[in-house]
Amino acid sequence: MNDNYDPITLEIIQSSLQAAADEMFAALRRTAMSAIIYEVLDMGTGITDKDGELAGSGAGIPAFVGVLDKTVKRVLQKFDQPGDIEKGDIFITNDPYNGGVTHLNDVVLVMPVFVGDEIVAWTANIAHWNDVGGMVPGSMSTDATEIFQEGMILAGVKLFSRGQPIRSVFDILTSNCRMPDFLTGDLWAGVASVRVGERRVLEIVNKYGKDVFLHAVKEYLDYGERVSLAAMKRLPKGTYSLVEEQDSGPPFKVTVEIRDDEFVIDLRENPDQDKGPFNMSADEAIVACQIAFKGITSPERVANGGTFRPLRVMLRHGSLFDPIYPAAMGIYYELSIRLHDLIWRCMAEALPEQLPAGGFASVCGTLFGGVHPDTGRAYAVIEPELGGWGGSPLKDGNPGQFSAFHGETYNCPAEVAEARYGVTVDYLSFHDEEGGAGFHRGGKGVRIDYRIKSDNAWLTVAYTRSRVPPWPLKGGQPGSPNHIIIRRANGEQEHYSVVSGLTLNTDDVIQVMTATGAGWGDPTERPVELVEQDVKNGYITLQQANEIYRLDQRRSGQ
Repeated sequence: MNDNYDPITLEIIQSSLQAAADEMFAALRRTAMSAIIYEVLDMGTGITDKDGELAGSGAGIPAFVGVLDKTVKRVLQKFDQPGDIEKGDIFITNDPYNGGVTHLNDVVLVMPVFVGDEIVAWTANIAHWNDVGGMVPGSMSTDATEIFQEGMILAGVKLFSRGQPIRSVFDILTSNCRMPDFLTGDLWAGVASVRVGERRVLEIVNKYGKDVFLHAVKEYLDYGERVSLAAMKRLPKGTYSLVEEQDSGPPFKVTVEIRDDEFVIDLRENPDQDKGPFNMSADEAIVACQIAFKGITSPERVANGGTFRPLRVMLRHGSLFDPIYPAAMGIYYELSIRLHDLIWRCMAEALPEQLPAGGFASVCGTLFGGVHPDTGRAYAVIEPELGGWGGSPLKDGNPGQFSAFHGETYNCPAEVAEARYGVTVDYLSFHDEEGGAGFHRGGKGVRIDYRIKSDNAWLTVAYTRSRVPPWPLKGGQPGSPNHIIIRRANGEQEHYSVVSGLTLNTDDVIQVMTATGAGWGDPTERPVELVEQDVKNGYITLQQANEIYRLDQRRSGQ
């Protein structure tokens, strides 16, 4: 560090950037129209340096925060001529092939921050929009075979020019959406968020000076790299590989090589791209690897662009982790979490005291909609679901949580869902399906019952970990599967893990059953008093306690 720069001042600037990103997050949350944003927090905010390196981030989904730097870099590549980027401009993209990274429902806004004629930073956010057109309501179909079927594509275009909205772009957006009022509300919330970030960054620059600000950002990025390198020195060096069976199709393979100064993830030996929407962009594959890398190295410390400099990801173009245009990507999120879990499992045996057993490891995205029975307006529910985490050497797995991959998100309260969507939440509880037994058992999955209150509603789901359950460690038992039960009003039942556009009518019930995490350690060694407590609390049945944990035998000293 240059001695001319006060380290306290630099740290204040770095902390101020984090505070600015948090304020951007609050602005987006408080002004959005859709519950998927303001209740579930299916969004992310961040601030990058002038070149697009992530310098500060708000709360929300880690996979979303990891998108923002890649979007800014793509905008800089596309608008690379003098005058292409001006003060007050805001750019919009959702194209996974052009900086959108995820799928068409996730819309990114980025805004340059100018000091004079120089860009000093970018503010950015991403949020899931309810509908962006395409072949089905909600824009996400398991039947899509190309990205054109998944909705309108915005390949990094100007939304505002010199502070003024480009009305033709607004018209294109609202004309290609089944819920234009929700789209408009969520769009302006995103605009408010990046503008809040711009204002706060300028306040920092005006207070401390441009040169000091730029140096503080550079030093912060360098610090992120130093943290990662220090953590990597503590990891066991070597090469680790794993081939894992999937619910359907060929297995996935990962090879991880850990060196003192480099963490290499090789994904080249994976299946060709899917003919449907179970693909993910190369940028999103990198994001999934970044999240796993951070969790393995230094999860408690800073995460910025410098953090991931030691990480190198190797992909094969034409695989499902780097598909060829125009492959569909609507269900990318299940591929992303599959990849994250694959790396996690690969490293779990090498780091037995650090990493837990497998969790439910699915977003369990539940999409349903129809016509509100009271208002007659169209509604769409996009709900990630709660599930169980795996047991660890230290404790039982956490029950009823979102996937760690999904970050700081929340379930939509039953009262909000019932008011906004015209459905009834009949049931929400942990279930007692068998699975996850261990010295430290897996956290329980949940059962949620949504009762449909109008005819001609629809349902789309794509759950993984439905056939191949969460994986155990040290003699524990696998978890339970993720799945859906449809209980028809006439008493008939149907079972699904993947379905698109399933018709539902009044009093049909969507019964969500998410996975219990896998166990860690031999269940017969779990203390008797803890097994008794599990029975008392309804986590397991008395029959399960006797059959799996040998409760009666151990009580009698046999």
